[in-house]
Amino acid sequence: MQKKYLMTPGPTPVPAEVLLTQAAPIIHHRTPEFSAAFKACIEGLKYVFQTEGDVLLFASSGTGVMEAAIANSFCAGDMAIVCRNGKFGDRMKGLCEAYGVGVLDLKYEWTSVVDPADVARTLKDNPGVRGVIVTQSETSSGVLNDVEAIGAIVAGYPDCVLIVDSITGIGAVPCKTDEWGLDVVMTGSQKGLMLPPGLAATTVSAKAWRAYERSTLPKYYFDWMKYKKNVEKDTTPFTPAVSLVLGLNVSLGMIRDEGLDNVIARHSRLAEATRRGCEALGMKLFAPPEGRGSAVTPVWVPDGIDGKQIVKIMKNKYGVTIAGGQDAYEGRIFRVGHLGYFGEFDIITTLAALEMTLAELGYAFERGAGIVAAESVFMGE
Repeated sequence: MQKKYLMTPGPTPVPAEVLLTQAAPIIHHRTPEFSAAFKACIEGLKYVFQTEGDVLLFASSGTGVMEAAIANSFCAGDMAIVCRNGKFGDRMKGLCEAYGVGVLDLKYEWTSVVDPADVARTLKDNPGVRGVIVTQSETSSGVLNDVEAIGAIVAGYPDCVLIVDSITGIGAVPCKTDEWGLDVVMTGSQKGLMLPPGLAATTVSAKAWRAYERSTLPKYYFDWMKYKKNVEKDTTPFTPAVSLVLGLNVSLGMIRDEGLDNVIARHSRLAEATRRGCEALGMKLFAPPEGRGSAVTPVWVPDGIDGKQIVKIMKNKYGVTIAGGQDAYEGRIFRVGHLGYFGEFDIITTLAALEMTLAELGYAFERGAGIVAAESVFMGE
């Protein structure tokens, strides 16, 4: 028997309380029981997103609400600034192109942070831009972009919406939707919401609704207005993922009980312990110091070590599943997730498995150094 640990940035571990709720007998979605649960979910999501505006809930992956953001915000031929410094910024660019939205491409290295000054300059130089799109917490690189600063810039353009992919950010880092002027913010259930994959949520501000009114792009299943009208009646336009909605109520209750500020502070400690643990083993962190999020820690693979073997041995021999690098960084970095249902000993266990794996692969380091470094963070030393 081998106990398994899921240490990826998505899907993330699901609390037993949430799993048990989903194991209950299914209920029909056009009943008062489901409507009550759905209404509670929307209110809980508003708390997590920190918004008083509209929140819409879809049965889809995170990419579904990413596509919805494009289809509902633009017309063919509109121009949007796409800030990209990772795989999911690249995905937003691809979605724009699929819908005929012109892209003003702000492309950065995966190890760099989006510069808000570049956004300000591009907006100034390109009158009529209808949107700015940015990923807050890049799952592929661990980079945290300053959406608060970008929000302050875009607020000065009444016909330009700010679309924020916070799929790996919500619940791990501060994301003050209303206070920061973020028009569309998205997340997925398999991240900080501590659910299996299958649900995705988005906020829609008053400015985003104005963009919707002029939008002529095709939309049916992902039509925001269909969902808004049904949310007002505590239901959904199409068959929802009933069990996931019931589970979401439980996980949102857990977040409320802990308190959102405490949830974010916990993620910060977990991230810091992971970073210090890896650095104590002589490894270098991938994301730059000025832009490191709390959802995932990517680490450069040491010279002479096979990065794919690190992931393989940790999973198969020690039962700890971490993520490898993506695209050009496959085999060059590994990624430790700590987003959602995680505590101190998940990090300690992962670092122990990492140390044993590195030793097996012939990497020279001081045994136990990573664990000691993480313990120091958790003990406040």
